[in-house]
Amino acid sequence: MQIKLSLNKGLSREFEIAIDAGEIEKRTVEKLTEISRTAKMPGFRPGKVPLSVVKTRFGDQSKGEVIQAMLDEAAREAIDTNDLSLASQPSLDITSYENGKNLEAKLKCEVLPEIDLPNISEMSIERPTLPLDEKEVTDTMQRLAQENSPTVKAKKGHKAVLGDVVIIDFEGSIDGVPFEGGAAKSHSLELGSNSFIPGFEEGLLGSKAGDKRNVDVPFPENYQASHLAGKQAVFAVSINEVRIKGKPVLDDALAEKLGFDKLTALEEAVRGQLSAQHQPALRQLVKKNILDQLNEYANFDVPQTLLNSEYNVVAKSIKSEQGINNDHDHDHDHDHDHDHGSEHIHSEKNNADEGLDDDTKKEALEIATRRVRLGLMLTEIGRSNEIKVSEEDTKRAIFEQAKKYPGQEKQVIEYYQKNADATQQLAGPLFEDKVIDYVLELAKVTDVETNISALYEPQERFGKEALKKPAKKKTKVKPKSESGKSGSSTEKKKQVKKKATNKSNVSLKNEKSATKKVTNKLATKKSAKKKASKK
Repeated sequence: MQIKLSLNKGLSREFEIAIDAGEIEKRTVEKLTEISRTAKMPGFRPGKVPLSVVKTRFGDQSKGEVIQAMLDEAAREAIDTNDLSLASQPSLDITSYENGKNLEAKLKCEVLPEIDLPNISEMSIERPTLPLDEKEVTDTMQRLAQENSPTVKAKKGHKAVLGDVVIIDFEGSIDGVPFEGGAAKSHSLELGSNSFIPGFEEGLLGSKAGDKRNVDVPFPENYQASHLAGKQAVFAVSINEVRIKGKPVLDDALAEKLGFDKLTALEEAVRGQLSAQHQPALRQLVKKNILDQLNEYANFDVPQTLLNSEYNVVAKSIKSEQGINNDHDHDHDHDHDHDHGSEHIHSEKNNADEGLDDDTKKEALEIATRRVRLGLMLTEIGRSNEIKVSEEDTKRAIFEQAKKYPGQEKQVIEYYQKNADATQQLAGPLFEDKVIDYVLELAKVTDVETNISALYEPQERFGKEALKKPAKKKTKVKPKSESGKSGSSTEKKKQVKKKATNKSNVSLKNEKSATKKVTNKLATKKSAKKKASKK
């Protein structure tokens, strides 16, 4: 077996492999001999099948297996002898072979670049901080008091409006026949709470105590009770009482109603919640500051395979933003050996950038290049400082994912346990967070006060964050679901597998996890060095 380095240019490596025909034949005979010792064939006792008969039956198959094993052996030797750190799986092609003649093959691969990391202890990082807005605290407390204020009996003749509470008796029927679960006595309903099916609460607006109304509404087509879904129903409703919200009061009674010992505990919880809602944005902004600085040192070549892959992701994301949908999943069997230059990358197996103009393609290439470089840099920081994602880290991440699907936790956990790729998708961001924390620990960090407007100001493209201010969450106490009411948990549940595997397109306005794809690929490098895949 002869292995010769034929190309050493940039990050590309090519090896010419020659395997002696006599060695192929020798190993094939050895394999056939081994088969003959255990082969069971009609007319022969086990272990007594003539080698010539075994060769006729298993000769071609055995030779193919021998050749594959010898090619894998040659690839491993080429990679290990030259101490190559692969950026992706190598390709191995037979270029010449006939029975009785030497086999010739070519091994192509890309290696990881040499990365000169900056002295992290000399990096100066601005870490944004956001003082708590006392007005926001006050407004939130007042809103909670308003939403949970006690009700008082309305004056005689008062017509119910949104926000009022009506005490009602009701009975629902379909085609004049009452249905099970469609009736209740002295039920308290806040108009506008959307506790009932659409149209029901609206049908009670303007009603007064003592009124009787027939509310004609259809059940939703996707209603959880299939025998009621899409059916037209009539609810006979008696308005026993109309109650209006009283004056909101901030006291310990309010806190106890919301599950706290006293008012101070409630206020402390509100402060914590308001602070927590901005932490992701603050984290992303300091991460952007770190990545921007690291990018100044990222002047190395990037592996074309990694760049192609990331370019496709970026291009598809841009097309999604622009509403372009012309992916035809082209299968091009021809090779693309021509130079694409720096203006455009033709993706393998599909035209991910089809429909984009040249300027947008250039922009996509710049974004992809930045992402790959930053991913490689963060990976190298982690590798050189022995930063690793432990099994416990991964387990915690899986449990965090499971908590997002109440009632389906077991299925989510089992999904990740059975899908190594899905679990690996969690490892990339975990690793990146560890590296970011490591940089923050060593670097010169200066806390800089910011404000809401600056924190959520959209950033320019090229991988920088553009954050959106999260919607303010309101605390509402909803009545338990009954027939005729909306808000059933079954309506809101979705299939675990679909949610767990959902890969939403990452907007170009968002800083995609810079190492998510890169670190996932690099995590398999050890196995890549041990096994060369055949095209």
